[in-house]
Amino acid sequence: MQLGYALVYVADVAATVDFYERAFGLARRFVHESGSYAEMETGATALAFAAEALAATHGLSIRHNRPGQPAAAFELCLVCDSPEQAYDHAVAAGATALKPVEQKPWGQKVGYVGDLNGCLVELCSPVGSG
Repeated sequence: MQLGYALVYVADVAATVDFYERAFGLARRFVHESGSYAEMETGATALAFAAEALAATHGLSIRHNRPGQPAAAFELCLVCDSPEQAYDHAVAAGATALKPVEQKPWGQKVGYVGDLNGCLVELCSPVGSG
């Protein structure tokens, strides 16, 4: 078994892709011509976004992510060499500052921002590098 991709249902796929490019420096891997699905280049496993309406087409009921509401019980973790710089860049690009980067006892630097959908995004160094 392998993790193929992580998918987040969002209100506006195009706006989310633009935000993740600006705030986190991720590149588009694939955008469906319908605009209802896209993947970001993140290495071996893609980060994907799908229109909320697609959940219903699969027979699924979801809780919508919205800014100003508590984040859903998941986070997207983006690993980088300089979490402090990534945090500052993301906030300057419109991410919501949630918790500044701090050193963790397990040897990692970790900070948290919210994306434009209200999703929790962890910006961190590799474990053991901090």
